[in-house]
Amino acid sequence: MAVLTRRAAITVLTRRAAVTAVVAVTLLAGAGPARADDVRGGQQAVIKTLELTQAWRASKGAGVLVAVLDSGVDPRHRDLAGSVRVGKDFTEGANPPGTAPSRLHGTYMASLIAGHGHGLNGKQGIIGVAPEADVLSVRVILEDEEPGFREFNSAERFEHVVARGIRYAVDEGADVINMSISKELATREERAAIRYAISKGVVLVAAAGNEGDRKIDADFAPYSYPAAFPGVVSVGATDRRLKRAAFSNWNSSVLVAAPGVDIMGAGPGDEYWVGRGTSQATALVSGVAALIKAKFPDMSPPLVARALADSATDRPPGGYDTGTGFGVVNAARALSEAGELAHHTETARVGRVQDPAEPVAGGKGGPVKVITRDEQRVTAYTAIAAAAAAGALASLSVIFILVRRVRRAHSSQDA
Repeated sequence: MAVLTRRAAITVLTRRAAVTAVVAVTLLAGAGPARADDVRGGQQAVIKTLELTQAWRASKGAGVLVAVLDSGVDPRHRDLAGSVRVGKDFTEGANPPGTAPSRLHGTYMASLIAGHGHGLNGKQGIIGVAPEADVLSVRVILEDEEPGFREFNSAERFEHVVARGIRYAVDEGADVINMSISKELATREERAAIRYAISKGVVLVAAAGNEGDRKIDADFAPYSYPAAFPGVVSVGATDRRLKRAAFSNWNSSVLVAAPGVDIMGAGPGDEYWVGRGTSQATALVSGVAALIKAKFPDMSPPLVARALADSATDRPPGGYDTGTGFGVVNAARALSEAGELAHHTETARVGRVQDPAEPVAGGKGGPVKVITRDEQRVTAYTAIAAAAAAGALASLSVIFILVRRVRRAHSSQDA
């Protein structure tokens, strides 16, 4: 078994567009080299948590195409060989001519989704959540050691690679799109691309982000896109105790969570990695979505999302929180829930769907009025109202007493 020892970590990548000066893509992975000789043994915690052995009795993802929008996938890795179709490279021109992409992060994610192992009966190497699914590799990011990294970060022509990658994957027949990538700001092009994908029945899964330690306030960590777009399954990461991992973003976009710490995966050149991040959690959830789409190919994206959420385990108190969403995804239960939902539909009538790339109501509705809750004013007005109520009661009491005295006086005179 080849074990990757080339470096100790996959560095976080941040791409900025020079013209707009906004974060465009962040690679969500922090990983170290695998040390265990038994790769499959290193996967047992994930297999148990997701109840994959039970799920595989119903579906292994056969017939489903999962697009991996990432840094590229090594189609020759022994655990992925025969399952990968190399699609378009939207980063072309950033690297000098003849430069081979490293494809580390993308291979890692693809293996978690659709790795089929190797050796006798595929008992060795990485087994993905949907081992019979196929992968479409769509390259939309560069890794930091690639020579074109700076060019990719700064050139305007690479600004909308994610939106273009989504549309390309849909047109190539993808059933599920995995996006273990993140950026801080939304764009109209990405909104429109996501709407296009959902209208075609494609399930989109994206990472909630690894900035959980960089919290905005006590209630949430930064939103990340494309995960925070409506219609996208936003995935948080859990630790070994199935609690929110310290790095995992928490906010109201998070739908579900999956294991994201010490996750075994494959690297290019028959290598293996152990890593952590919402990237890994996202890939696992994409695999579960692939199992559902294989069993119920006509199921709409909203229903797939509902099956993932309704069947989640380790639910937080109250049923939902911003850290792990509705809980930890469970493949076996998700397939069972999908079976219950299979005879339902959740679609909007033609002409009734708001285009996210356009202003609300076609721009005729005017600006949206934002109402804020001023806690100090609320407290002050409450105190004033309470004082007024107390004064009113006191006045009524005085009036009541005076009336009784008058009546007694009249009674004495009559006597």
